[in-house]
Amino acid sequence: MNGLWNQITLVADWLSSSAQWRGDDGIPNRLAEHLTYSGLSLLFAALIGLALGLLVGHTGRGAFGVASLANLARAIPTFGLVVLIVTLVGIQVTPVVVALVALAVPPILVNTFEGVRGVEADAKDAARGMGMTGWGVLWRVEVPMALPLILLGLRTAAIQVVATATVAAYPGLGGLGRYIVDGLSRNDYEMVIGGSVVVVSLALLVQALFTALRRLIVSPGLLGRAPSS
Repeated sequence: MNGLWNQITLVADWLSSSAQWRGDDGIPNRLAEHLTYSGLSLLFAALIGLALGLLVGHTGRGAFGVASLANLARAIPTFGLVVLIVTLVGIQVTPVVVALVALAVPPILVNTFEGVRGVEADAKDAARGMGMTGWGVLWRVEVPMALPLILLGLRTAAIQVVATATVAAYPGLGGLGRYIVDGLSRNDYEMVIGGSVVVVSLALLVQALFTALRRLIVSPGLLGRAPSS
């Protein structure tokens, strides 16, 4: 018990040290790098996943392709993909972003597709009966009703990306993963645990933000029967 308490104290001292909050290796700079990799990856993944999910869910065509693409992307090891692309193109941001996009697309794509496909046929028929075009049905009926599942997919992808963006440190880039990689190489376990605490805290913050967003933009009538996000 004393050993655990000593570890907690050392990590707390590491996190509260002024040296950890300034300079290129300080938490603010590493956090900014981490958010850059994560933000770019999530943006590209959302553009791909939402576009395909909305298209396939609305038209009903290509469902098998969606499932196959999602399963293929899930089967790709993120770290292995980073190493492969670094070997081919050298150390740069591209390998990390490509790997994280491959990780984030499946939950966004599948949840968007399932959310749109699951909208009740009666609601869509009523919208068409009011004279709405297919485009109008998608944006005014299907997307609002599918929003809980869409946000769940985005939240899942965001948390996975934030947690996995630590791989950026392995090919020599920055981000919060530097604390884990450098700490292990130096046998500095306070740095390893401290960096891990920052990553976990960031993931929890992302979850809290999506929970708040869900309450803000999802219709109250859908919240009671929507999956928890």
